[in-house]
Amino acid sequence: MWSLVQYRRIGKQVEHEWQEKAQKQGHNEKKSAFRDAEAGSEQRILRGSSGPLEEESSEERPESVGGSVGGSGKIVVDTTGDDDPIDPHNWPLLARCKNIAILCLLIFSQGWASAADSMANSRVSQDYGVSRVAANLSQALYLLGIGSGCLFCGPLSETVGRNPTYLGATVCYLCFVLGTALTSNLGGRIVCRYFVGVFASAVLGINGASVSDQFRPVKRAFAFPVIAWANVAAPMLAPVAGGWLVQDRSLSWHWTDWVTLIISGIAFIIAFLFLPETYLPILLDWKARHLRRVSGLSVYVSNHAEKESLLKRLRETLPMPVIYFSSEPVVAVLGGYLILVYILMFTFLSGFDYIFKKTYGLSDGLTGSCFASIAAGSTFFTLFAPALFHFSRVHTHYVRQAWIKPEYRLWPAIVTAPLMPISLFWLGWTNYPSISLWSGLAACFCFGIVATAVYVSSYEYIVDSYTKHSAVALASITMARYLIAGTMVMAARPMYTGIGVHWTMTLLGCIGLLLAPAPLFFRRYGKKLRAKSAYAAS
Repeated sequence: MWSLVQYRRIGKQVEHEWQEKAQKQGHNEKKSAFRDAEAGSEQRILRGSSGPLEEESSEERPESVGGSVGGSGKIVVDTTGDDDPIDPHNWPLLARCKNIAILCLLIFSQGWASAADSMANSRVSQDYGVSRVAANLSQALYLLGIGSGCLFCGPLSETVGRNPTYLGATVCYLCFVLGTALTSNLGGRIVCRYFVGVFASAVLGINGASVSDQFRPVKRAFAFPVIAWANVAAPMLAPVAGGWLVQDRSLSWHWTDWVTLIISGIAFIIAFLFLPETYLPILLDWKARHLRRVSGLSVYVSNHAEKESLLKRLRETLPMPVIYFSSEPVVAVLGGYLILVYILMFTFLSGFDYIFKKTYGLSDGLTGSCFASIAAGSTFFTLFAPALFHFSRVHTHYVRQAWIKPEYRLWPAIVTAPLMPISLFWLGWTNYPSISLWSGLAACFCFGIVATAVYVSSYEYIVDSYTKHSAVALASITMARYLIAGTMVMAARPMYTGIGVHWTMTLLGCIGLLLAPAPLFFRRYGKKLRAKSAYAAS
């Protein structure tokens, strides 16, 4: 809906500019005629045209519409400068903050779906007559769906725009959430959950691109932590509500799905009414259409309209995740860090039954509430977003539209990276009934801080390093982390049962210890690695 309003506004702006141009041209014609009559000269000032002034057409002066003449004589419509109001980077700050808030609501609601039914595992197992490991397929298939959908959402958003991709995918997502709520067998449920994940991948996979569409490097230091909070906190807050719903035996456990549907439906309605299109090539394509309509000339085109088809783009991008992970150390290592974060987040959905419920004898409601400690850690880090923005401005000496070296983005991860292994060892080796429950919750709080910090640093570093290739790089990381996390969800209960909480946390903590120096490594050698890369901006 808002895209339609936006499309009409661009049309009115083009009409206004065209009328001003016509009036200016007419005024110039009168001045030229007056000078010619006064001088008694029969020549006219042609200003680059070989014909009479009154026959000069707009395609001979493309700069007046912010375009350039292509080789075929067509005028490629572009922005008129760094301050062109059509560019989302130049929209009012309040409008861009509103857009990020709406996008966060979409991310939150669809991230919520990943863990909404995690606390219902035992009741799903009883109702469907399957093991609790088999009941975990509900979470696993959702994550696998996101991983497989991420391959397509990036190219699709660059073909039809961010807004149609978000809204179209969310409509399908809502249909399958409804199917999940209504299904009466495990087979139907896991099929619906897979497709819920496939269509949620549009929102969860390309939201970083929407931030880049609207915010220049310095302001991204403020926007990315907010987006990261929605991605990290939502799966950790869903079990809080789910635990209390499942504990009430008078309610069907399917209420976890109905709550997801309600939250997601509200988010969709708000996005449908108020979320604009932010992909600049699409906006320039709209401007070209209006110029063709207003001028009656077919010479106005956009670069976007001249691009390859979606099918050709998919042929190019589908192999890219393998190429990136095999040839780009930045993507492989930072992607590995995020994979570990997501493995921990989603194995905790089963692991908290062993870490808190069995150790301290908690109810379902209180066990679910323990996840709030991770969300609290994520929120704590997000509160530092204004400070990160301030430090970025100081780093760039308050220069407007300044570029930031990618290595500067790594500071949040460098500072917090030691907290990853510390929090895991802490959680594992204080997990005894004789030690206060609050010790484990404090460890989870620290994990929430480092999870968000690593997310922010990794995304910002990759966006700044790969610029126009960043969407493919981020899609590669998103695909890998959800596919591997989805696989590990199935291994979580056997792992906790087989080797116990202490050694499970020790194993994962050792992996975190190996990855802890990665941000510092890229801080020192990142520039050299980018110089050798075929895709990074050196």
